[in-house]
Amino acid sequence: MARGWGLGGWALGDLLGTLFERRGAADVTASDKPLTTLCRALLSGQGEVSGMKCAAEVLMRYRLASQTEKAAFFRFLADDMDLDPAAVIAAAQAYADKADVGTMAALLDVAEPPRQELLRRLNQAPGGTADLVAMRVDLMAAMKTQPDLARVDLDFQHLFASWFNRGFLVLRKIGWESPANILEKIIAYEAVHEIHSWADLRRRLEPPDRRCFAFFHPSMPDDPLIFVEVALTQGIPGAIGPLLAEDRDAMSLSQVDTAVFYSISNCQAGLRGISFGNSLIKQVVDVLGREEPGLKTFVTLSPIPGLCRWIDTEQQDGQMPHPTDPETLRRVAARYLLQAKVADGQPLDPVARFHLGNGAELHDIHAAADLSDKGQRQSCGAMVNYLYDPAKVESNHEAFASKKTIAAARSVKALAVATKDQN
Repeated sequence: MARGWGLGGWALGDLLGTLFERRGAADVTASDKPLTTLCRALLSGQGEVSGMKCAAEVLMRYRLASQTEKAAFFRFLADDMDLDPAAVIAAAQAYADKADVGTMAALLDVAEPPRQELLRRLNQAPGGTADLVAMRVDLMAAMKTQPDLARVDLDFQHLFASWFNRGFLVLRKIGWESPANILEKIIAYEAVHEIHSWADLRRRLEPPDRRCFAFFHPSMPDDPLIFVEVALTQGIPGAIGPLLAEDRDAMSLSQVDTAVFYSISNCQAGLRGISFGNSLIKQVVDVLGREEPGLKTFVTLSPIPGLCRWIDTEQQDGQMPHPTDPETLRRVAARYLLQAKVADGQPLDPVARFHLGNGAELHDIHAAADLSDKGQRQSCGAMVNYLYDPAKVESNHEAFASKKTIAAARSVKALAVATKDQN
């Protein structure tokens, strides 16, 4: 949609959208018309204001729909709003015969499924972006019984990758003084180390040696996309307990030399597969480096969520010694992180894939580092430091992306070799 400028810098679309939003949802009533009829009307409409009202009606109607109606809606997107293969072939042949702007435009017009334009028009409605993110959660659930709906999901992913491009994201520092509705969501979305109470949250946000940063999108200003919790410490920690302890004494900022990313939580299930973590960590490293010049080291203290499950599998096959002591556990964990792979050659462990893909180095492994029930259940209590060395992040990332090469400290590599020799 073209965006003309005027009226002191306001885009016409912004002005109309603001006026429509101020009038509120009171002008939008749930219709008895089928969702499919409303969607076709939205696609055929031309006026911007009428389009926003129609989009809002479609989204309201979807929110009120039953599971059966939602399933039928996704079926409509997959079948009725799909590509026309014959038209694509004909347009491609026309372009092959005569490559000019006209045949290119015609090819681009038919090469995009109509459902993409439908989703774009739905995004015009106030709150439309958040509604579409929630809609994708329903779609992913429906894909479990209807795998062919994955082609609809490709269109959601394609659009979300553009709408949630790093250039649109806003980094905000979350503190104890942040609005209560934001703090409530930090508690709800924390996925690594559960926040048990408001007092627990306060201990993670208020002391001067604790920080929290989150990415927000302008269309979802009160709902974080991803956030990271940071502890400023002296030296690299080997256990999570002391970082979260109730009776912990805050450290003077004159003493700190290390920033520890100890929890990174994705907040929106509907944005699965849209990566923010890489940009978040790099930007937070930059911000912290400028705020606290004494920081020299940037590391994580990360869980190893697949370790216990992998150990159980390997023991059943007789391929793994039982980790009966801390040193054996470290050796087993090193072998898992360096040698256990998925089909495409990347690490089996999802947290390892994330940090190594971002250019971090597998720096150290610690036994008895997470004594919580979750930590014992997932990784026998082990945790790992991934080191983000600004001087090596890009080369590590390139080596991992092109050759699946894992950057690891020699001491970690030696642990893995020791496990193999022990076998």
